[in-house]
Amino acid sequence: MKRIVYILLLCCSCFQLSAQTYDELITRAMDAVEKDSLYQAEQLFKEALRLEPSNMRNALLFSNLGTIQRRMGKNDDAVESYSLALNLTPYSVTMLLNRASLYLEMDYLDKAYVDYCNVIDLDDKNQEALRFRAYIYMRRRQYQDARNDYQRLLEAIPGEKTARIGMAMANQKLNRHRESLEEFNRLIVDYPKDASLLKARAELEIVMNSLEMALLDLEHAAKLDPNDADIYIMCGEIYLAQGKKREAYAVFEKAIELGVPRLLLEDRLKESKK
Repeated sequence: MKRIVYILLLCCSCFQLSAQTYDELITRAMDAVEKDSLYQAEQLFKEALRLEPSNMRNALLFSNLGTIQRRMGKNDDAVESYSLALNLTPYSVTMLLNRASLYLEMDYLDKAYVDYCNVIDLDDKNQEALRFRAYIYMRRRQYQDARNDYQRLLEAIPGEKTARIGMAMANQKLNRHRESLEEFNRLIVDYPKDASLLKARAELEIVMNSLEMALLDLEHAAKLDPNDADIYIMCGEIYLAQGKKREAYAVFEKAIELGVPRLLLEDRLKESKK
């Protein structure tokens, strides 16, 4: 008897869903999103799309569906939904950016790159597209291309922190060390409590063989962020290069105290004891 009642209730529920209009389904879907009922929202959007497959608003529905699926961790489904949205509106900057950011999250760099290029073709000053295309260029070791995009971004937003850091790093990779150092100097003046900038300048100083300057930056960084194990590893490498094995051993042990597996530093500890 209970099974019969359950089946009847299920049938009634399905009938109620299918009996609703396109607009009613969308309204219910958006209410479900507001309540974080993502599975229900996904089903309601799908039902609306089935009900009126030729509706001119379906591009937006597919885009919303993709965003919901992304939040649910269903990335492949989200890519498909974004792609269906773009089939209907191929020149939508917002939808291209949505798919590009998902591709980037999935580490599909080539696909993300194509979408970001398409955005820039449509809007050559789009900050998000320039920023992340530059990031992709850096990952690909196309440092001059990355530098060009960071320059364009700085022209659009003078003084933008991420672009300035990107420019400094691209210059470093291009062996434009003086320009890179000058930018890091300016950044550290502007953001004196950012330990990551001190670490970045220290890495450049190591490349430039300014080891004492690098140690000073790392000591300052350690005061700002004493739980960053990488700082101590970097110090240890410098101490080893200087032949200061006792100091190297101490900072490697400090990195282990902060959570670095001893096995990862075993060779460096042995080198410090020779």
